[in-house]
Amino acid sequence: MQQALALARNALFLSNPNPRVGCVIMSVDGRTELGAGFTQQAGGPHAEVMALRDAAARGSDVRGATAYVTLEPCSHHGRTGPCCDALIAAGIGKVVGAITDPNPRVAGQGFERLRAAGVKVEIDAAAGVLSRELNIGFFSRMSRGLPWVRLKAGMSLDGATALHDGQSQWITSEAARVDGHRWRAQACAILTGIGTVLGDDPLLNVRGVDTPRQPKLVIVDSELRTPPTAKLFDVPRDVLIYCAELDARRQSALEARGARIFHLPASNGQVDLQAVIRDLGQREINELHVEAGGTLNGALMQAQLIDECLLYLAPSILGNAQTAFSGMELTQLKDAPQLEYQQAALVGPDLRIQAIVAGHDRF
Repeated sequence: MQQALALARNALFLSNPNPRVGCVIMSVDGRTELGAGFTQQAGGPHAEVMALRDAAARGSDVRGATAYVTLEPCSHHGRTGPCCDALIAAGIGKVVGAITDPNPRVAGQGFERLRAAGVKVEIDAAAGVLSRELNIGFFSRMSRGLPWVRLKAGMSLDGATALHDGQSQWITSEAARVDGHRWRAQACAILTGIGTVLGDDPLLNVRGVDTPRQPKLVIVDSELRTPPTAKLFDVPRDVLIYCAELDARRQSALEARGARIFHLPASNGQVDLQAVIRDLGQREINELHVEAGGTLNGALMQAQLIDECLLYLAPSILGNAQTAFSGMELTQLKDAPQLEYQQAALVGPDLRIQAIVAGHDRF
């Protein structure tokens, strides 16, 4: 199962919006690996089929063998056929699964179909914890209808993200920036605000990381001010712009650059952020990676839309400067969002902190 989990991590940048799954097929006596595989790009074969194909290529007889798989084999027709049927047809004798698939179209039916066909089924609960963590966005979308929203920010030790004149390049080290690109690569989409687009003219793509796909880019732009000449359009990928006010001329110019425009006004004339996150869940976004300015960061946090923070702290002090959550307006300390530290690690000279907003992983 540990090998299957390691294989699943190979799908980290590959399988979205499908879950990252690994499968290892072992001989009846448990001593010989017969085949192994992991989930490919959406529309491609899943881990179980890849493992069966690998076994066939090796000339292995899998009848009666045991398949270790990090997520319940699917039982429905989606982009591909049911994996449980493939295992049954191959004559697999036993399946050790890490965790039940949260997809309502599966949700235990894969295991039940295997049992009905005479295949023994066991659950490895300890591996299930690791599989869920690896697929937190998929579990979030299937359970809540919402993506897992991870906010990334680079800042000084006293929480500054830029000087008052906007200077921010670079507060954190190159090592931290490379690490940040790996987190971008595993997301289905990157979200930013119009302030960042106008102020920095960023590409907001994955660079320096070997990835088969670029995440979608989502822009919160209330007045539809994104310039059609922005560098972000130079990257081949889907660009989704959510606005609160429509302007036919601007919309036409942006659509000519390939952008898709969505009108989601809120009562205060700003984009309805709750509606944005819900809509992205419906568009099969598992993990949403936020890289924005303090105003949008604060609005998302205050609206309880952030699930996790990925913070890179540089060993420097900037004093009176812009902060990561300037858009928050609290009147009482008890209203402050509480975070639960998950991990802290040095990345070059910087400290990377991962913390989950309290209660947000309990689904």
